[in-house]
Amino acid sequence: MALPRSIRRTNPITLVLAAVLSLGFLVFLLTPSSNSGAVSTAKRKIANAAAHPLSPPTAPFVKPDASLNGLSKPPPVVHYHLNSVTTTADPIGNQETVLILTPLARFYQGYWNNLLALSYPHSLIAVGFIIPQTREGDTATVALQAAIATTQQGPEGKRFASVTILRQDFDPPISSQDESERHKKENQKARRAAMSRARNSLLFTTLGPSTSWVLWLDADIVETPPTLIQDLAFHDKPVLVPNCFQRFTNEENKPDTRPYDYNSWQDSQVAVDMARDMGPEDIILEGYADIATYRTLMAMTADRSETRNQQAIIPLDGVGGTALLVKAEVHRDGAMFPPFPFYHLIETEGFAKMARRLGWGCFGLPNYFVSNLGISG
Repeated sequence: MALPRSIRRTNPITLVLAAVLSLGFLVFLLTPSSNSGAVSTAKRKIANAAAHPLSPPTAPFVKPDASLNGLSKPPPVVHYHLNSVTTTADPIGNQETVLILTPLARFYQGYWNNLLALSYPHSLIAVGFIIPQTREGDTATVALQAAIATTQQGPEGKRFASVTILRQDFDPPISSQDESERHKKENQKARRAAMSRARNSLLFTTLGPSTSWVLWLDADIVETPPTLIQDLAFHDKPVLVPNCFQRFTNEENKPDTRPYDYNSWQDSQVAVDMARDMGPEDIILEGYADIATYRTLMAMTADRSETRNQQAIIPLDGVGGTALLVKAEVHRDGAMFPPFPFYHLIETEGFAKMARRLGWGCFGLPNYFVSNLGISG
C-alpha cells in the first residue's frame, strides 16, 4: 500500500528530530524534580526531630521548607510508643536520651564548661533552664544565650539535641542570691517552695515522650567526672544522687573541701517523732543546729581517701538536687517537687518522699563526688 503523500515528502532528519524531542519530553515527565536531593536531605534531617511545633522539646524541631512537597504539613495525630523507651545500665549502648534540667539565677562559665565536657553523646542530650524575671536573671539569660549560640553553632559533636529556656512567671521570695541569704533558716520554706514551683514548671514543660533519664544539675556545679551520666545510670536506680562537696579557701588560705548538700539523708526515729508532733504546715529542715534530727547525713559518711570505693551505694529517705539522676518514668508516674509541706518535707526531700510513696527507691553514692562553686572563707 502506498504511503500518504505528506509522509513520503517528509525529510528523514525531521523524523529523527521528532523522535528525539518526544524522548526528551518523556524523560522530562518521568525524571524526579530537581529538589529531590533536598527532600531526601530534609527527611534525614527531621527523622529524629520533633513531629511538630507543639511536640515536647526533647529533640530539635526543624521547620520544613514549604517548597518540599508533603513535608510542610504536620500530621494531625502523633503516636508515641512509651513502651519502647528504656532506662538501662548501658544508656549509650541503648541510645537513651537524657534531659538535663537546671534552675538558673546566675550564669557561671564553669558550669557551662563542665556541661560541655560531659562525655555522654550530646546528640542524646536535651538541656532545659528556668530563670527568674529579675535584673540578675536578665543578665544570666544574656550570658546563657551567648554560650548556647557559641556551642550550637560550633562543632557538631558538642551541640546538644535541643535547648529550652523558660522565664519564671512569679517573683522570687528573696531578692538576693548570695549564699548567706539563701541558707538563712527563716528564708527556707518560701525559698524552697518557689524552687519547687520552678522545678515543676521546667519539668512539665520539657519532659518528652522519648526522655529516658532526667538529670537535675544545679547552676553552680562546676566540677563532675566527664562520665557523670554513665556512672550514675550504671547503677540502674530510679533515683540516685552523688555526694556534693564545696571547694573553698580555708582560714589558712589553703584550698580545701567541705560537705555541702545536707538534703541527702537516712531518716531517724527522732525526726519521725518530731514530724508527728508538728502542725500540718510545718516542715523539717536539715543542717541547722537548733533542729536536731539525728538523721544520718550522706555528706558526713563519705570516705574521702584516694582509695575510696566510688561504687558504694546506700538507700536514702531524702535527696538533694545538686546532681540528681531520675528515671523519667518516676516523674511520669507523678513524682514531682512539692511546693507545700508533704509529710513535713518540701522540694527535693519532699520529692524523695513522694517517689518512695509511689514505690520507687531512692539511693545515694556517698563516695562519688561532684563539686559546686568554691568560695572564700
